[in-house]
Amino acid sequence: MTGTKSRWSVRPVHALTLLGCGLALASCSTTPTPAPETRVQDTRTFKAVEPTLASVPGATLYKGQYAGLQGPASYLIEVPDNWNGTLVMYAHGYAGTGENLTVGPPSIRQSLLSQGYAWAASSYSANYYDVRAGVEDTNALALAFGSLTGGKYAAPSKYLIMGVSMGGHIAGAAVEKETLDNERNKVNYAAALPLCGVMDEEYEFQWLGDYTLAAAQLAGLGAQSYPQSDYQAILPDIKAALFTDTSGPIWQENAGQGTKLREIARNLTGGNRPVFEQGFRLAAYQNAVFSTGGSDGTVNGILNKNYYGNVGVMYRWTTGATPTPAEVAFNNAILRVKADPNANAARPGGLRWIPRINGEFSVPVLTMHTLGDFYVPFAHQQKYRLAALANGNGDRLVQRAIRAAGHCEFTGPEIVEAFNDLVAWQKTGVKPAGDDVLTPATVADPNYGCRFTRGVRTGVAACPPTP
Repeated sequence: MTGTKSRWSVRPVHALTLLGCGLALASCSTTPTPAPETRVQDTRTFKAVEPTLASVPGATLYKGQYAGLQGPASYLIEVPDNWNGTLVMYAHGYAGTGENLTVGPPSIRQSLLSQGYAWAASSYSANYYDVRAGVEDTNALALAFGSLTGGKYAAPSKYLIMGVSMGGHIAGAAVEKETLDNERNKVNYAAALPLCGVMDEEYEFQWLGDYTLAAAQLAGLGAQSYPQSDYQAILPDIKAALFTDTSGPIWQENAGQGTKLREIARNLTGGNRPVFEQGFRLAAYQNAVFSTGGSDGTVNGILNKNYYGNVGVMYRWTTGATPTPAEVAFNNAILRVKADPNANAARPGGLRWIPRINGEFSVPVLTMHTLGDFYVPFAHQQKYRLAALANGNGDRLVQRAIRAAGHCEFTGPEIVEAFNDLVAWQKTGVKPAGDDVLTPATVADPNYGCRFTRGVRTGVAACPPTP
């Protein structure tokens, strides 16, 4: 509405409708029912692929398809002969943007079975970053355990959930109060094990936007409008301006703008810490992050409005108390983008399109994260700790730092130890040990992460011998 126009002159059709309702004494609503919001993800179709996993001695494997949130999903369920009554739900990570929906077992499958745990995993009914489908379809599979196993077993006495990467987001969201209040398929998990997970959904997509925007600006090819539609076309020039070599599995940043980019990334991803630089130079994850450059902020159509914003972000490559003149100039020049506050709003009668991690949980949660992770950075653990503390749940959260450069680069012993410690905590109430993720001096210590790292990775300094 502008000037002195009344609402009657602005909406004449609506005014006549109201007048007609009054004259006819008809039952008319004065508030039109809003049309349901749609997004590109709702138009996509997927195909559930029949699993081919073979059974192992001493356990019975069930596989097939079931009804998921957006269509059929594939599933795997495996029950050991000595089942202890607990069902472990496994949530897989991001599976790309293809049509086929596939499902596989957890990496610690054999350990779970040997200890008497049954496990189940879903392909989910949609690909892309569809955490909502991941939560609902994982829960639906848990609730269908009895029917999908032919009524052979009693209902599980306990449900646990573990997941990696996007699956870590699913595992974390699955125990959040907001999820429990709004999900269609309700499962009360006794404990959660999010591994290398997205534990702050807003931060993850801000990080991807910040890095790609800052890289282009440092390269002299900064965005003039958002989204930067030619980003992928100019990406070779951006890389050439920042790195001396991008031909192999390890990249090397140059001594000028590339070094500034590295330090901006360090500050944005959790501060000074061991293994950061090894992670920064891994081609696989640099390419994964750069592949998001030029995105429109809808997370590939999972949302229908822009989720990314950098208003108020101060990009720093130095550590002094105040920004340098060069940093001030850089921040004044870089494009500022405002996120739509309703991009991932709460939805009546269901979960948000990207379920939130708020730090509101009432069960034990144990997380692990590699220090050099460049795709889903270690800062997720710092933000998750702050959210848990803000909601009085600090004592319900244990976090462990692992000295590795890659995303989800855990060894089997690290995952098994974490799972067993979580289960013992849930059973006995005795909280296991973890790492301090918030104290900068602690995180920056050259030996940080040694306490729970099992095995030395190539290129990563070995920990001192245990006394």
